[in-house]
Amino acid sequence: MKNLPEAFAERMKKLLGDEYPLYLAALEQEPVKGFRVNTDKISVEAFEKINTLSNDRIPYVENGFYLHTDKIGNHPYHHAGMIYVQEPGAMAPAECVEIQPDWHILDMCAAPGGKSTQLKNKLGKSGVLVSNEIIPSRCKVLTGNIERLGLRNVITTCSDTGHLSRFFHKSFDLIMVDAPCSGEGMFRKDEEAVNQWSEENVRLCAERQLEILNNAVPLLKDGGYIVYATCTFSLEENEMVVDSFLRKHPEFELKEVTPAVRENTCDGVCFDGCECEKISLARRFYPHKSKGEGQFMAVLKSKIEPSHRKENPKKCKIKENPIVTEFLDSVLTNYEKDNVIVSGDKVNYFTPGFPIPDAYFSCGVTVGEIRKNYIQPHHQFFMAMGKDFKRKINLSPDSEDLKKYLHGEEIEADLPNGWAVVTVNGCTIGGAKVVSGKAKNHYPKGLRTV
Repeated sequence: MKNLPEAFAERMKKLLGDEYPLYLAALEQEPVKGFRVNTDKISVEAFEKINTLSNDRIPYVENGFYLHTDKIGNHPYHHAGMIYVQEPGAMAPAECVEIQPDWHILDMCAAPGGKSTQLKNKLGKSGVLVSNEIIPSRCKVLTGNIERLGLRNVITTCSDTGHLSRFFHKSFDLIMVDAPCSGEGMFRKDEEAVNQWSEENVRLCAERQLEILNNAVPLLKDGGYIVYATCTFSLEENEMVVDSFLRKHPEFELKEVTPAVRENTCDGVCFDGCECEKISLARRFYPHKSKGEGQFMAVLKSKIEPSHRKENPKKCKIKENPIVTEFLDSVLTNYEKDNVIVSGDKVNYFTPGFPIPDAYFSCGVTVGEIRKNYIQPHHQFFMAMGKDFKRKINLSPDSEDLKKYLHGEEIEADLPNGWAVVTVNGCTIGGAKVVSGKAKNHYPKGLRTV
């Protein structure tokens, strides 16, 4: 790999001491890759029966596997949203807290969506995830990954973190702050991170990280959790940010992570002037200690006693649109009518009772668009609600029909006319319209194989 900046090397020698040569040796090794099973689509048990990728389990991620092959972006399991490829260390922050299925969760800096999709897998039907990304192009990538995995009850927003409290005051049980950082933990896999490193950038990142962390406070419910994470090693961006936050917010405390994460990470580092006596509860992930890249994480819990008064969710009277109702009745075996939201010519599907901001990037499942007297369905509708479709075209992963479908071609379908989903091992890969025994392809052009 490229030579490390001299100032960075000196800092790491001071941080690691006798372990510094081991760290350098680890940087000469190949980066470690991993993937998670998308349990919103398929259970781990069912996936293991068809798994041809890897049986090497990640010890702190129930649905995580180490990956030993390259270029699986065109694998049928990837197209079907069964898996999400993610660096193993980056999976650790979402495993730091025991998440309850009915929680409302915010991911403040969410693109490209690894931690968001991991968090969503832990939620049940009543749980809600808001994924925010300030950069529009990255928010588009984030939304695309949420679509591919077929996730319901997710809102994506494209906002400065300081503006989110206008919509979501005290709305979340857990907030993930995976803050933009200097990327020291990515040096093994990202040479550009090495080129861009400077002590000045470390300082600027730390200022921005503390600002984002402070912005999370008004969004959190009393008694809720903030998970602060970076992919860097610097004290300024990690323990010093946590210590500064706790000094400003005495209503928070640093808490232990789950046992599985603790066993696979190292203690947080104390520094001169640190006022947090429990700073060792923060966790560090080093490439010479664990299989993965660099990562830091800390669990911050509100000490304010939560109110046990339950608010009844506000339910708006839904005026049914006959075109929408007829379409959904003809396509699905079942659905919740209260979840259908019609706004102009757009149709969405989302659990009622959670505040929807006026300016969202995407909301719930995009069912489709009303065109005169019919509905033009969206790809996300097939991916998220495929299990409830009346018509299913089941293909095997190695079939010629699947290759043709992913290429954008028409395939045979012995089904009644109407909208159908194409599935692989029971998981939806996309949609089609059956007409006279032919399935007309509706797989998005940008996702098709060459």
